[in-house]
Amino acid sequence: MITILGPTACGKTALAVKVAAMTGGEIISADSRQVYRGMDIGTGKDLSEYIVDGKAIPYHLIDIEDAGQKYNLFRFQKDFNAAYEDITRRGVLPILCGGTGLYMEAVLKGYALSPVEQDEKLRKKLSTRTLDELKELLSRLKARNGSAMHNITDVDTVSRAVRAIEIEFHNLKHPLDTRSMPAVNSLIVGLDVDREVRRERITARLKARLQEGMVEEVSGLLKNNGVTKEDLMYYGLEYKYVTAYVVGEMSYNDMFNQLEIAIHQFAKRQMTWFRGMERRGFIIHWLNASMSMDDKLAQIEQWMSEEKETV
Repeated sequence: MITILGPTACGKTALAVKVAAMTGGEIISADSRQVYRGMDIGTGKDLSEYIVDGKAIPYHLIDIEDAGQKYNLFRFQKDFNAAYEDITRRGVLPILCGGTGLYMEAVLKGYALSPVEQDEKLRKKLSTRTLDELKELLSRLKARNGSAMHNITDVDTVSRAVRAIEIEFHNLKHPLDTRSMPAVNSLIVGLDVDREVRRERITARLKARLQEGMVEEVSGLLKNNGVTKEDLMYYGLEYKYVTAYVVGEMSYNDMFNQLEIAIHQFAKRQMTWFRGMERRGFIIHWLNASMSMDDKLAQIEQWMSEEKETV
């Protein structure tokens, strides 16, 4: 497998599509929000990019769940394994592409996971806790579990914090061997972007998405799809802030400014996760995102050749 990772707005999808066209491969998305139908602009699906020279590049794990549902890591691992086995059984190269580091690490290392049901007793006990109190509890649980599963800075709502605590409590009571499933052998390619360039790209993309109809997309989900405000805000980033604007809880300027800051912070956290993966033993071959597409493809071809020689 080839894995292409990097922070938001670095050009992962465009590169993955070109690699798929070059190799005859198929893309498996590792984006925790692109799984939802109808959440297109805010998640940056950019499905038009999957057409190369008039030919559609096959993709998997996009538009597989209704908006308003709660997709999770356990579901992703199962869906990834099904897609991976299908693709490789046909003799085709899988290309894992995304920015959700936990999802990618879980399938690359083969984490053993189990479904965690809602614990109503625990939820009742936590119902009076503030977000800061929940984050502190989550930090203590992570330390006891030795867990890398939840990034505290990503837990930005009470509902997310409660769910994370629920999972950590479950894993504390029912520890699993995190390497009991086979790891997936993959050439891992990372796209690195200069911080200032990344900031410019994020701001430009946010403006473009708003012009393309992100506000209208959120309004439609609320009015026509029966998705609640709380459901949309649960997804964070664009859906958190644009929903707040649509329901009148925030002005347009405040929405834009706070969302822009949140996306910059998110991109920084993504890079922190990827650097952490390197400390945990992953070898990531980094490319400067500003390189030409031809140069990127040539370098990946070289790395692929070297991988084959090693095998």
